[in-house]
Amino acid sequence: MRKIKDTIFQLSGLYKIYATRLENEIRGGDIPNHLALILDGNRRWAKRHLSVVKIGHWKGADAVEKLLDWCEELDIKIITLYALSAENLDREDEELEHLFELIRIRLEKLYKDPRIHKNKMRVKGIGRIELLPDSIKEVLKRLDDVTKDYDSHFLNIALAYGGQYELVDAVKKIAEKIKDGSLNVDDINKKEIESNLYTSYLPQSSPDMILRTSGEKRLSGFLMWQSAYSELIFMDIFWPEFRKIDLMRAIRTFQERKRRLGK
Repeated sequence: MRKIKDTIFQLSGLYKIYATRLENEIRGGDIPNHLALILDGNRRWAKRHLSVVKIGHWKGADAVEKLLDWCEELDIKIITLYALSAENLDREDEELEHLFELIRIRLEKLYKDPRIHKNKMRVKGIGRIELLPDSIKEVLKRLDDVTKDYDSHFLNIALAYGGQYELVDAVKKIAEKIKDGSLNVDDINKKEIESNLYTSYLPQSSPDMILRTSGEKRLSGFLMWQSAYSELIFMDIFWPEFRKIDLMRAIRTFQERKRRLGK
């Protein structure tokens, strides 16, 4: 029903007018500097369209490419994408093989993408990257190497990621520092913990806004530490269907909220 309404809306010419008005409206307010997204609903989109699961993943990857354009247009500086959770690694071998191949192909495409260099965008994989196939690790390393000196924009791709694993890994790093005498227990504070998280290299590790598609209303362990004061936006739309107008509506909701940041 929603799709039919949107089609009628677009054919009437009102869609373009509304989109232009909405964009002008949000440009007059605060645009999130750090936007994090949980890209959920690829498999359910495929099921709804009577298609195989891998088609849903490919459509989802297409939506990511469009998202990068929209974020550039809206001047969003930091993007963090929850692309593959550590729990996803327990899926059926056939689906995982398709996912890994898709990720490798799209990372290769990203490596050659002129937008990365034009926008001075640092690209980095975050998560337990060691659990991924060598082919993906190799492309991620090349992306990291070629963009490591960029600091105008940031694209973080969470792969084999889990919020609890991130905290466990941070604790292990801190424990090693205590063990070798470079850190005293009494010196452990918020800053020390943040400096050992996967996002420690970012100028702003905490997202202003976290958006999740598919209608699910939970973070599923995404950026557990960093999301303490993030505005959470849940949208009842599958990720492959995500459009610029959906992003702008989410930003408008973000702007309508009064952020107190614990004060």
